[in-house]
Formats: sequence, structure tokens, C-alpha cells
Amino acid sequence: QGRRRDLLEIHDAALAWFTGQLPGSPAADYLRRRGLTDETVRAWGLGFAPDAWDGLLKHMLTRGVRDDDLLAAGLITENERGRRYDRFRGRVMFPVRDGMGRVVGFAGRLLGDGEPKYLNSPETALFKKGELLYGLDRARTAIRESGEVIVVEGYMDVLALHQTGFGNAVAALGASLTVEQADQLT
Repeated sequence: QGRRRDLLEIHDAALAWFTGQLPGSPAADYLRRRGLTDETVRAWGLGFAPDAWDGLLKHMLTRGVRDDDLLAAGLITENERGRRYDRFRGRVMFPVRDGMGRVVGFAGRLLGDGEPKYLNSPETALFKKGELLYGLDRARTAIRESGEVIVVEGYMDVLALHQTGFGNAVAALGASLTVEQADQLT
């Protein structure tokens, strides 16, 4: 339980760093071009991971967070020689929350050329891609009140629908809706 709490705190600190990198960034321009309002961007905690190998890593180390904990949280990765570096670089950052609204991982959309276009956190003690629905924490009340849910393909689709008044929209994290995700909607 203590380990989960530590990982949640690490995700909250990473969210604060990503959102702090957004103003004046290429990600802010991208989100504006896609039609998102500043209010939506703020409300959903969208951010930016600069195209640097160790921006988040250095920031978190100065806050006293151990790199082993960042690795366990899925925020950094390690190459075959043991070098550790930021998992997300040059990406618009979407915090992924569990049904209770806690940040348990991230999805990053690449701004430039390259692959993968979208990169999710890896499976961790908190982040189980096949069990999470993007936006469920915010959509739960509207789903309950309307008795309906709109399941869409991507993060931007959810944001656009919520911004235009369809608060019952969610997205599966992945190519298809899993049984575990569907069970959360019943």
C-alpha cells in the first residue's frame, strides 16, 4: 500500500512538471490547432515532455525521487547498457487517471515524425492498460445520469466531446475495448 502511494505521488510530481513545460511549447500550439480551449487543457492536466533525454529525470532527482522509483513508475526507461533516460520525449502528455481520478500513468503523442505516434506508460503496479478507460473519472456522473456512454478511439476524441458538452465520453487505452474495460461501464 505504501509503495502504491509513493508511485501516485511520483505521478503527481511528474504531472506538475509536464504541465509546467506546456506554456509556449510546440505542444501548446498543437492543442490550440486541434481546437482545445485553455480551460480544457488545464482541466484535463495536459502537458508537454520536451525533446530531451533527461529533463524529467533530472528534475525528479533534484526533488529526491530515486531513479529506481521512476523506473517502477514507468516514467524513465533503461537501455541494454543500463543507461536510464526519459520515456516520454517530444510529446503532448495526457495524464491517465483511474476511476477515482488518481494519475496512474501517461500517454504521450509524438509531435514530430517517428514512431510510435502514441506511447503509453508501460504496465506497472498502477497502470494496467487493459483495465483503464481514459476519461472515466470525469464521465462517471454523466454516464450514470444519462444511462449512456460514448466509447471513442482516442484521447483527443474524448477531450473534444467533453468540451462540446458530451460528458459521457471515454476511450479505451489500446486498439480495442477489453472485457475488463467494458465491465467498468456496467
